[in-house]
Amino acid sequence: MASHEDTGHFHYHEPGLQHQFEDMGQQEESVSIGMWMFLVQEIMFFGGLFSAYLVFRSKYPMAFAAGSNHLDAFWGGLNTLVLIVSSLTMALTVYFAQKNKRNMQVIMILITMAFGATFLVVKLIEYTDKYNHGLVPVTGWNRKTPPGTEEHATGPCWEHSTEEHVYVNPKGEFQFPDCSLAKLAEEEGFLTKSEKIGYYNPSTGQIDGNKFRDKVRIFYYLYFVMTGLHALHMIVGLGLMTWLLFAAWRGDFSFQYYAPVEMSGLYWHFVDIVWIFLFPLLYLLGRHFLH
Repeated sequence: MASHEDTGHFHYHEPGLQHQFEDMGQQEESVSIGMWMFLVQEIMFFGGLFSAYLVFRSKYPMAFAAGSNHLDAFWGGLNTLVLIVSSLTMALTVYFAQKNKRNMQVIMILITMAFGATFLVVKLIEYTDKYNHGLVPVTGWNRKTPPGTEEHATGPCWEHSTEEHVYVNPKGEFQFPDCSLAKLAEEEGFLTKSEKIGYYNPSTGQIDGNKFRDKVRIFYYLYFVMTGLHALHMIVGLGLMTWLLFAAWRGDFSFQYYAPVEMSGLYWHFVDIVWIFLFPLLYLLGRHFLH
């Protein structure tokens, strides 16, 4: 692209070059450094959540294992597969941008967006299930049952650990009826010092179902915060993909200028990698206790 100066001479202006940069090399270096700095602060942000998870899990491993066993590993595994494949289609988007293949860029972006939307739909299914079973850790945010059904409530949590319990929740409180894992750990001598303090009723010397439920509640707090923030990042990613789709359709990207595609790809891959860590920590660790 040529532009006219006051001297009457023309000079070549590289496509996509912003006025504050001298050339494309300087611009690409600045954009890359800025993106990596953003990703580093995102790593620190999620790192704090992972640290909180590790601290509480080390103190109450059985409560966290019990909470993990009530998550659906199928949905978590499906979302893992979806994001892994979406990383491939995102990488192909960058590849086709470098090859000046506009139509393939558009197709790959659409497929990537479809995978991202699928991920969010699966999360919505999981969140709805937690709402219906009283596993949202905030009082009043769970499905409520009509008053007057309290007489159908079952006994202490370990009396119906493997049976389907009657859902009674007139106030929408957090419910977790299964503390069989704590009883099993007690019998086998697996409880840590923190668990012996945190689970037991000092007056009876036995495991208190309410105390154990409070520790499981911590797990679900972390579950919703970590997966919720991850889902928010996925929504932001879909917003980026929407802008990228229109820009690719206009033919803005080529082998000379594809930095926005590459930087959006870095963000998308980061979101995928975060889930790769979330999936085993939340869905898989502790499942062996039931076998």
